[in-house]
Amino acid sequence: MRIAFIGLGNMGAPMARNLIKAGNELNLFDLNQAVLAELAELGGQISTSPRDAAANSDLVITMLPAAQHVRSVYLSEDGVLAGVRAGTPVLDCSTIDPQTARDVSRAAAAKEVDMGDAPVSGGTGGAAAGTLTFMVGATPALFAAFKPVLEQMGRNIVHCGEVGTGQIAKICNNLLLGISMIGVSEAMALGNALGIDTQVLAGIINSSTGRCWSSDTYNPWPGIIETAPASRGYTGGFGAELMLKDLGLATEAARQAHQPVILGAVAQQLYQAMSLRGDGGKDFSAIVEGYRKKEG
Repeated sequence: MRIAFIGLGNMGAPMARNLIKAGNELNLFDLNQAVLAELAELGGQISTSPRDAAANSDLVITMLPAAQHVRSVYLSEDGVLAGVRAGTPVLDCSTIDPQTARDVSRAAAAKEVDMGDAPVSGGTGGAAAGTLTFMVGATPALFAAFKPVLEQMGRNIVHCGEVGTGQIAKICNNLLLGISMIGVSEAMALGNALGIDTQVLAGIINSSTGRCWSSDTYNPWPGIIETAPASRGYTGGFGAELMLKDLGLATEAARQAHQPVILGAVAQQLYQAMSLRGDGGKDFSAIVEGYRKKEG
């Protein structure tokens, strides 16, 4: 299949690699010339604009940082909708607000282009391994068309409902993730301050009612989970700035829906404080450092 892939950042580049490995012909666009050159060596074709990439493709996939980038890539004079042929399906895998997903989808429909949204979960490791979860908002027919391609990049492909519902699933999941990481951080720090061995405490939590992914797979306390960012200085993984972005999307969506997200708002402020301290580039589990006494 000829696929336009636009947005080759930390997530997009490994996703595109997996599509190339699966035998697809990729028309690529990104502002990063180095990653374009790397993927061209694997067989990808470099395009001059999103419009150029979309013009000769059977499917368009975008993976972009934020809503303003999605609007620009799709709606500008050199954007996807200026070049894509009528009837070509397009799929945005960015994490953005549901309203932007719906707005851009309506603009696509006016061009006789069917669009879906499919934000992902699984991080850079899942992108590289091809084990991502895709939360897809699309018509049933469009979901069926997307699924075989998404299975080349992910392991769990979920139809959430109409366009925009993929974004709803993603921001609700990450709202809970941000909150649960803070809860585990508080519990681990309290146990440490009171004198229990943190390995013992983690073992008890992970075999009791407090067990959750933030504790048993991604524990924020150093040395508990060997593969977690906490055991490598909070490098890699899911950056705190990205968590802050997703919490902002969740709280703004909640405001529009007049739905209270009290713990989510508190979590957003805690990650904002973390960013203000200059730690926004660390993995989001480094939120635990705000609960630990400084050495010396």
